[in-house]
Amino acid sequence: MKTKAVFPGQYIQGQGVLNDLPQIVNLFGSRGLILTSQTGINKILPAYEHISNAKDITAELFKGECCEDELERLIRIVQKDKIDVVIAMGGGKAIDTGKITADRAGLPVIVVPTIASTDAPCSGCAVTYTPAGIFEAVHYQKRNPAVVLVDMDIIVKSPPRFIVAGMGDALATWFEARSCNRTQSLNECGALSTMTALNLAKLCYDTILKYGVQAKIASESGVITPALNYITEANILLSGIGFESSGLAAAHSVHNGLTALDETHSYYHGEKVAFGVLTGLHLNGALPEEIEEVYSFCEKVGLPTTFKEIGINEISMDKLKTVAEKACEPGQYIHHEAGEITPEKVISSMIMADALGRERKKSI
Repeated sequence: MKTKAVFPGQYIQGQGVLNDLPQIVNLFGSRGLILTSQTGINKILPAYEHISNAKDITAELFKGECCEDELERLIRIVQKDKIDVVIAMGGGKAIDTGKITADRAGLPVIVVPTIASTDAPCSGCAVTYTPAGIFEAVHYQKRNPAVVLVDMDIIVKSPPRFIVAGMGDALATWFEARSCNRTQSLNECGALSTMTALNLAKLCYDTILKYGVQAKIASESGVITPALNYITEANILLSGIGFESSGLAAAHSVHNGLTALDETHSYYHGEKVAFGVLTGLHLNGALPEEIEEVYSFCEKVGLPTTFKEIGINEISMDKLKTVAEKACEPGQYIHHEAGEITPEKVISSMIMADALGRERKKSI
């Protein structure tokens, strides 16, 4: 079986690097379309003189959900305005929408994350949801982003909850990569992981354990420090390459299952993934010291360890069955785990993840 890894064309991180956007656009053509939120249009872009003065870069408001209606609308705009390159600026859903739009239009995409809350920016895959926000499908682009531009002056101004959620998403990278390697499951590129990707996944885990608490404090203090830089890179680049080129497993399937519950919709992707990591540890019978390490990290940075912390205040077997059955649907990543995975096992593991989380809080 072949191995395969994929990467973004360029990864650029630093203060003020968004000013480089016009010259980067010129590498691909003359007309660029920025897809971004109201905050991006009203607050971020006006602060960058080089972009404000660029006549051939226009901005379009992202309507908020990565769904088929929004994608069709944007593709019509791209075709009408004869756009050469799409610039996806924002969080995970804006980025995914920009990636799919560019792919379907046959154009390169430049990704400008405004938060470090997911590993979406570097990857060639994207997720669509229903207009109501329920997980629908994963889409694989023909190529990864041409450029990922991470401006730390923007990242540091985002609420600390985003950087923490990003650590929740990144927390899954090593455990899922390890599971796929153990079972020789295919990665998101359709092949086995390379040594490079596996080691980057492990570096991602080691980095967030080492610098996560400091990065959260830096974010809360509104200052750019080495720790914040390291965690931003781990959340975006290391996790992005790690998950795509090593593979996904239980944590992301549990996340997908949790999206079926309305009460979880106000919680971020990485927060639900973090609970999925804990569920996966119990599902796999992880060593007690490893479980202790992960719970301890989550508690220190403020990631969820109980149902209540992802909005599930009233637990019922019907709700858990809904989550577990969606997580175990055919084709879901959870089947990359060892052994036969059933909804019953997932329900038991979720209950255990929550119960241990609640028990530990009694002594905090």
